[in-house]
Amino acid sequence: MTARPAAPSGYVFDNDSPHSDRHHASLEEGLDPLTLGHLREAGVAPGMRCLEIGAGAGSVSRALLRMVSPGGTVTATDIKPGRIAPEPGLTVLAHDVVTDPLPEEAYDVVVARLVLQHLPERQAVLRRLVRALVPGGLLQVDEFDAGHEPCLLAPSPADALLYERFTTAKAALMRAGGGDPTWGRRAPAALREAGLTGLRIRPHVLVRAPGTPALGLQLHHLAHLAPRLRDGGFGPAELDRLGAMMRSPDFAAATGVLYSVQGRRPAPASSLPTPLSTPCSECSEAT
Repeated sequence: MTARPAAPSGYVFDNDSPHSDRHHASLEEGLDPLTLGHLREAGVAPGMRCLEIGAGAGSVSRALLRMVSPGGTVTATDIKPGRIAPEPGLTVLAHDVVTDPLPEEAYDVVVARLVLQHLPERQAVLRRLVRALVPGGLLQVDEFDAGHEPCLLAPSPADALLYERFTTAKAALMRAGGGDPTWGRRAPAALREAGLTGLRIRPHVLVRAPGTPALGLQLHHLAHLAPRLRDGGFGPAELDRLGAMMRSPDFAAATGVLYSVQGRRPAPASSLPTPLSTPCSECSEAT
């Protein structure tokens, strides 16, 4: 029987925990090439004004600044932005996207990665992000659907079942904190509901195996959630076994699907803006 985890309060993964260095390094290595590649394909270019919410350690914001220089600017926001060093062209703000104001029609590009699924107010936040865009501006949302994170290889059937218990408990902790671990699959519809058009949808699945950043991210989750998992019924020996099993050469798992979704704020009917990107025959698109 799956253990019922104790309910946490607030965001389930603290941006400034003792394990955050590993967390941010895994995100940068594993996801930045996808996030930044999609932005580059969309035509992000010098002179643009960009906003990243939930910027974490700032790797995406720093790379965005290189894309939009010279002449462009990036604003990086987070509730705890202390890991991001400001520099010319990069403004760093302590900001709660749920409650703090955002300027309207101020940005050409807005990026939100692994943020909205954690917020019960995600649809209201999406509408505010859309209003922050200039007409024709681009919003990119990257979110996991963690509803299915299968174990592909394990040292034993018992280890596979233990890993399944862990991923189920992790998802339950996210829900208890007000998040939706499966929201990634609903992100395209949410962007359309918020008024964006020209949607582009790119799904990605990563392999969690020893030496991969995707496994590093999962090991961070295990370390970060260990106290709550213990409260929810996992024994110390089980948590130790989970860590050892995931580091075994006989282990492999898949992430949930990461959905990278782009959409644009409609321009006034009287204007004919130059599109930020051209169609890509190799990428799936939906409107």
